[in-house]
Amino acid sequence: MAKRKSGLDVHGIILLDKRQGVSSNQALQEVRRLLNANKAGHTGALDPLATGLLPLCFGEATKVSALMLDDNKRYQVTIRLGVMTDTGDAEGKVIAEMPVPEFSEQTLRDCLQHFMGEIDQVPPMYSALKHQGKKLYELAREGKTVDRPARRITIFELNLLDFGPDQLTLDVACSKGTYIRSLAEDIGHRLGCCGTVTALRRTASGQFDISQAYSLPQLQAMDSQTLLNRLIAVDVPLADMPLVDISTDQAACIKQGQQVAFVSPLSGAVRIYCQQAFLGLGEMLINGKLAPKKLFHLDSQTT
Repeated sequence: MAKRKSGLDVHGIILLDKRQGVSSNQALQEVRRLLNANKAGHTGALDPLATGLLPLCFGEATKVSALMLDDNKRYQVTIRLGVMTDTGDAEGKVIAEMPVPEFSEQTLRDCLQHFMGEIDQVPPMYSALKHQGKKLYELAREGKTVDRPARRITIFELNLLDFGPDQLTLDVACSKGTYIRSLAEDIGHRLGCCGTVTALRRTASGQFDISQAYSLPQLQAMDSQTLLNRLIAVDVPLADMPLVDISTDQAACIKQGQQVAFVSPLSGAVRIYCQQAFLGLGEMLINGKLAPKKLFHLDSQTT
């Protein structure tokens, strides 16, 4: 998340269709300049090679960006078999080449079935995970390799869209923390060769779909008011969380960080509203009180 020294108080989410060849942070800064927003962040980076859905959070919406990191994702990926690179994708240096065995469609489907459900996955060296305080990709660029513990992920769907003698195109629905580059390498190894990602597109993230996203040229073509109208409200990503509606007197206390008595069958995390206005996140306690946890200050929204 980054904050400008000057700019407008803009609160909401823009769904960007990121183009290939730019980092997620570069894409974020391009849209932030269009909005002249003073605070911005994204919800999980896409590699420069990748395109597709990148939710961008501005102003108070940056407070939900961490929660959106936990969302399930969906990708369309093309894998070239018989080639391995140091990064796991076509932008890396080729470090191995192997002949690709002949396979039938049934062989491919049997292979993909092996990766369905909960599986253990070793993260790639070229990732932002840290080892002893240093990012793995920084170590990788120094020519170093370290042991990475496997992490439990879930593959919900793994659909074969197309294939050729040395290429696969897949539709992947997966949990947070899934590295598609690692999945591509593992599928290649399972087929008796190796594999690397040549194209990757994120098509969904949580409740958001690529059909809702705008390209940078589309956003650039909008006037200021139209661009502001494209902002998605900060509470939309929280729609699955139960809500409570409190009185104006209770809202005054909540805004001061005070707990209030509130009779409700709910427990745990809730969204707090007053007269349909979103105030923030709270927690229903076992003592019958509502405690504020994360308040949102949306009164200054630029329009």
